[in-house]
Amino acid sequence: MFLTISTTGTPERPATDLGFLLHKHPDKAQRFSTAHGTAHVFYPEASAERCTAALLLEVDPVALVRRGKSGGGTPDAALAQYVNDRPYAASSLLAVAMSGVFRSALRGVCAARPERAGAPLPLRVEIPAMPARGGAELVRKLFGPLGWSTVGAEPVALDERFPEWGESRYVRLVLEGELLLADALRQLYVLLPVLDDAKHYWVAPDEVDKLLRAGEGWLAGHPEQKLITSRYLARRWGLTRQAMERLELVRLAEADDLGVEDLDNAVDERTDTEEKPVPLAEQRRAAILSVLRDHGASRVLDLGCGQGQLVQALLKETRFTEVVGVDVSARALAVAARRLRVDRMGERLAARLTLLQGSLAYTDKRLAGYDAAVLSEVVEHVDPPRLPALEYAVFGAARPGTVIVTTPNAEYNVRWESLPAGRVRHSDHRFEWTRREFREWSVAVAGREGYTVEFLPVGPDDPEVGPPTQMAVFTRATPADRPAPAPAPAPAENKKKEEKAA
Repeated sequence: MFLTISTTGTPERPATDLGFLLHKHPDKAQRFSTAHGTAHVFYPEASAERCTAALLLEVDPVALVRRGKSGGGTPDAALAQYVNDRPYAASSLLAVAMSGVFRSALRGVCAARPERAGAPLPLRVEIPAMPARGGAELVRKLFGPLGWSTVGAEPVALDERFPEWGESRYVRLVLEGELLLADALRQLYVLLPVLDDAKHYWVAPDEVDKLLRAGEGWLAGHPEQKLITSRYLARRWGLTRQAMERLELVRLAEADDLGVEDLDNAVDERTDTEEKPVPLAEQRRAAILSVLRDHGASRVLDLGCGQGQLVQALLKETRFTEVVGVDVSARALAVAARRLRVDRMGERLAARLTLLQGSLAYTDKRLAGYDAAVLSEVVEHVDPPRLPALEYAVFGAARPGTVIVTTPNAEYNVRWESLPAGRVRHSDHRFEWTRREFREWSVAVAGREGYTVEFLPVGPDDPEVGPPTQMAVFTRATPADRPAPAPAPAPAENKKKEEKAA
């Protein structure tokens, strides 16, 4: 199996910086042992103008059989195990070798050239032989939406001496474009086994996490997301369904971070004062902090923390001794970590902060036992059929003492002059509740899960349409607050005796 990665440069930004990004010196030929053979990394060319890194994987067919499924059956079947295309065509074996040999590059980590790791490079990727079940057209469908300016997929003939035999299921892949090196490697890591439509190892549940890590930033919005997910997970439908659900939540969270058509930072357009009004997002954070102080909360969950604005505000007050930010999007958590300067944070402050990746559609033992939880502008991004799962995960399983939920007030939308009639405030809002709808939902959840609830306005409370943001504050009922269970009905015999005595 053979893969080359090339880039060009200038004397000021030499192409040989590729060696720093891959953590492999251009002047050395290195070899690495893998579970199924030996990986070699070397540089056919290395100059300031052009640099090419090559990865050659020598597959040991005996090791491949011994570590794979046992053959059994007839002697012919046993022999067939050793006769396959794995030593010659790029597949999941090459993807696994890439993840081991270029581990830091896949993560986008480069201490020596951090500015180069975070900037797109002019890249050319070539794979001479790659299985493509679906042909060259599928190759273009998979790589085309990912930012490559050129996606070349030339079919390989079965035998050049006999053109009439037609084409094989292999293609010669050439990709050209300006991308982050880490993004290019992650795309190859996922799409090589997808195009082969096979994996050389057992697909366990942890493959879902691997897929989401490698697909961060591109898979959630890919038009062929379902096909990629299904093939990568070897058509294990339970894992595929789980991955698709998590990807949908990632897509919603990432779209929310982008702020498309978002009025979150808008101000009251009807003000006549000359002073600059406070953005609604700041008013909302101030209202949340006030409620948390009033309820004496010290250990707080920010569920759906996004880029960490509320987490940052919580850490500024020492009364909040433990702050946990939870989000389904790894990208959002990375942005939050940069915003909070986690890498430069003092020891005491770092001890108060935890950032967790997780979905609110599933119960999570890590979230149990906290004083308060905040769902700020989160519920409206969840499809209504998925709301019961969120309700149980937060109110039924985690059961914090206080839960604060904020959501847009649909009635107030008429006051936004920039918002067309009938439109929601954000393109990914699944719904926006009126005050009555929000109250009905909140009261139902509180009654079902053993909470009391009160409602507070956030922002200017318009006498006709209410505030722009509505807030519900749920307080977990103590045993004394819970209604006493109705007495069990008396047995029929006792009832007759009572009637006779009367």
